[in-house]
Amino acid sequence: MIIDCHGHFTTVPKSFRDFRAAQVAAANDPANAPPLSDSYVTDDQIREGVGNGQLKLQQERGYDLTLFSPIAGLMSHHLGNERTSLEWATISNDLVRRVCDIYPDNFVPVGMLPQSPGAAPKNSIPELRRIVEELGFVGVNVNPDPTGGYWTGKPFTDREWYPLFEALCDLDVPAMVHVAASCNPNFHGTGAHYLNADTSVFMQILQSDLFKDFPTLRLVIPHGGGAVPYHWGRYRGMSLEMMDRPLEGLLDNIYFDTCVYHHPGVELLTKVVPTSNVMFGSEMIGAVRGKDPATGHYFDDTKRYVDACEALSDADRHAIYEGNARRVYPRLDALLKKRGL
Repeated sequence: MIIDCHGHFTTVPKSFRDFRAAQVAAANDPANAPPLSDSYVTDDQIREGVGNGQLKLQQERGYDLTLFSPIAGLMSHHLGNERTSLEWATISNDLVRRVCDIYPDNFVPVGMLPQSPGAAPKNSIPELRRIVEELGFVGVNVNPDPTGGYWTGKPFTDREWYPLFEALCDLDVPAMVHVAASCNPNFHGTGAHYLNADTSVFMQILQSDLFKDFPTLRLVIPHGGGAVPYHWGRYRGMSLEMMDRPLEGLLDNIYFDTCVYHHPGVELLTKVVPTSNVMFGSEMIGAVRGKDPATGHYFDDTKRYVDACEALSDADRHAIYEGNARRVYPRLDALLKKRGL
């Protein structure tokens, strides 16, 4: 089985985006807020977007299952306020659940949280519990910078985040560390802000005792880990100098995906990071949607890159394509076992 750990509902209809814009515009004027009915997406619209988008490509590229979450950029926690963020997270999570109900053999739900600048992370716990305990979600995306690229909040390892980490451990679900859109003109969203966040959070963790406090916490750092695999020696040295701790000690809790859009990058990732810590991901119909003129293939067809890594054994490929995802997402594994898979 080939499990894509990183997918988003980027093919929502325009009406859904229009509702979000109207909701944000009326954030401080609730009396003129759009009715929730304006956010409704029909089954036919879901089939149009996903059936002709992610599902079509999934089948063409030979993937079996995608962990599917709301659009990362459209989480836009920096917009509106805590009330509108909760409303938006609820709507978005419910929509992802409907996608997975329509295509249960192809998609499994992962959620977003109702984060907002200045709001305590613990305020997101009720929605986390709702989607996991009531809706059957297997994981969640957590934004380490709800300010949208200005990073005015406390580090991801600060104790204000601890109640959320406790809830993740209690529910036994991992978190993908995934920022949303950037409103800082210095940082392009997908080309800079995403990769900055991946790298910055890894460094914050390296400087901390987070996993001593939460030994069962599991975090997925997407987009191949940002700069981390490329500078592995730098981080190994800093971990020894700053914390007197081998960097490899963090690998019981941190995992990376293969959302790196060329073969040399994926090959480097799988040579530097143990394959037990790499999960297949594509984020297809996401940040990079076009074809590579040098190959004629889509940049985000990441399975091609993994397949081309000659140094990988059959056991390595099984771990990357299926085994690691089932281990990191135990609720996914239980769901698949229930289906006889």
